[in-house]
Amino acid sequence: MRAKLSVIARVFRIYRNLPKPWLLSNTLASIAGSLLPFVNIYMSAQIINELVANRNTDRIIMLVAITIGLNLAVSLISRAFDRWASYCGSEAWVQTYAPVSFKMMDMDYADAEDTSIKQRQEEIRGHHMGMGFGLSAIHNAYRPALDSLMRVMLSVAFAFSLFTMRIPENSPLAWLDSWWAIGIMIFALFISVIISPVISALGLRVFATASEMNSAGNRHFGFYYWTVTLSKERAKDIRIYNQQSTIDREAGDGFMDKEWMALSRKVDKYSAIGSAVGQLANGAIYLYIAGKALAGAFPVGSVVQYVGAIFQFGQSVGTLIMQIGRLMSAVPYMEKATDFLDIPNKKYLGTIHVEKRTDNKYILEFKNVSFKYPGSETYALRNLSLKFELGKKLAVVGQNGSGKTTMIKLLTRLYDPTEGEITLNGIPIWKYNYDEYMNIFGVVLQDFALLPFTLGQNIASDTTYDPNRANECLTAAGFDERMEKLPHGLDTYIYKSLEEEGIEPSGGEEQKIALARALYKNAPFIVLDEPTAALDPIAEHEIYTRFNAIVGDKTAVYISHRLSSCRFCDDIIVFHEGTAIQRGTHDELLINTTGKYSELWNAQAQYYTENDAAT
Repeated sequence: MRAKLSVIARVFRIYRNLPKPWLLSNTLASIAGSLLPFVNIYMSAQIINELVANRNTDRIIMLVAITIGLNLAVSLISRAFDRWASYCGSEAWVQTYAPVSFKMMDMDYADAEDTSIKQRQEEIRGHHMGMGFGLSAIHNAYRPALDSLMRVMLSVAFAFSLFTMRIPENSPLAWLDSWWAIGIMIFALFISVIISPVISALGLRVFATASEMNSAGNRHFGFYYWTVTLSKERAKDIRIYNQQSTIDREAGDGFMDKEWMALSRKVDKYSAIGSAVGQLANGAIYLYIAGKALAGAFPVGSVVQYVGAIFQFGQSVGTLIMQIGRLMSAVPYMEKATDFLDIPNKKYLGTIHVEKRTDNKYILEFKNVSFKYPGSETYALRNLSLKFELGKKLAVVGQNGSGKTTMIKLLTRLYDPTEGEITLNGIPIWKYNYDEYMNIFGVVLQDFALLPFTLGQNIASDTTYDPNRANECLTAAGFDERMEKLPHGLDTYIYKSLEEEGIEPSGGEEQKIALARALYKNAPFIVLDEPTAALDPIAEHEIYTRFNAIVGDKTAVYISHRLSSCRFCDDIIVFHEGTAIQRGTHDELLINTTGKYSELWNAQAQYYTENDAAT
């Protein structure tokens, strides 16, 4: 129990730290809303008592006026707090899931790429968005549980005098004040407010198992309806190959109709039994109240107060137990989320400050570096040793899968070497402060991503930026002609995901924006990891040549499997099967007619020569 309460408290802290005061607003709304039925219960009893006893017209009018005034005041206060709670809860559902999203962005890249981690994240999202048994369980249960708790306390206060007001001793019903009669009444109350809801809660626990059973179904549904159907990259294929019906069928795969029917029958059975037991117990309680009123223990109007209070008590305790049961049933799914948030980052982030040099004298060196991807027994890189020389334009070429991109992942500390070390100015890079170390790189990856923010925000990777510098970088990247046609200049949104007036840039335009982003960072090392792989060799060569002219004295690394695009580089490194096997200028490498570079060059040159001849 202590462990369960600890998990619930952990999730409560997430709600407490929401940007809007969700807990406070719902608490105040609950208090105000809980008062209203008891205002009517109490005032109705007073009005009936006056009608039965003195029938004082002035007092009756006053009581009715007080009732109307209290109803109006409490209703307005309750409505105001409800609106505030609604405002505070407008984003709570999404924001309570935000820690999971931030964890995905902040965890070690090796973990973020791990399939099992992604599956855990998808499962957590399914519990949160689907069955409501994950992080959203607090959102669903807190207000009903607090409403019930408040009404239980008010009910006890209103019904307490039921047991203290005595029947006249000469009444034949005086035995209703005996300890055994009160005991029977309390036992009936116990059955009504405890046993009945507990039986119903057992059905809820059965239903909670559906959240676990339905994980596969939620995963299928989420992937196809949230990912596939919203992907513009897949939109053309869906239409060309008429895949709509296949997607619809596959999205439902994993949902277990027969199991759902069996679960529903079990839940209904528990609910029916609980309701029947509760109604029988309530009948005994109402007979007890009527008997005491008939015997003269209290005025007739008080019957309204006691019956109303007992009804509120039974209903509220039942709801409270149900909500507590719901929370307890949700704990295993909350724990999946908290365990996910507790995944430790193993990467050492370093403490040494990276020296800020105006001369860009940063020397990076791989020293006998080998690397295996997590879970793999095969080396992606093997005994790699190379040095990035200051101010040089270096090309890294080789066939697909030769280790070129892996080398960049190690250079930028997305992964750490399995063996060997990488140094910056003679010091292992893992000793440097990670953020400062990353600031020396401007990288354009093959699968680079732009965000649906404004053009200026994309260039600066920030909400604030220097517009003059952003324009200079866009011009340098060859985006100036397109820039002149944008409706709002740097404030133009990229894509229409968030703004209808956003633009949908072409692939080439996206590449230019990505290049401008790398330039804006003004880092001493520029790395282009096949960002133009989708272009033809001529277009790729033009972009590389343009970019080479604007990087100035920075150290630039161009990665490509097309050798013709990198002839302008000062130095070319040839990768093959995870290691560097040749190094030199284009002319120097071609002299070795039996070398890998010459083999690749002749194969590619022959292809384009034959292609030109055919044309």
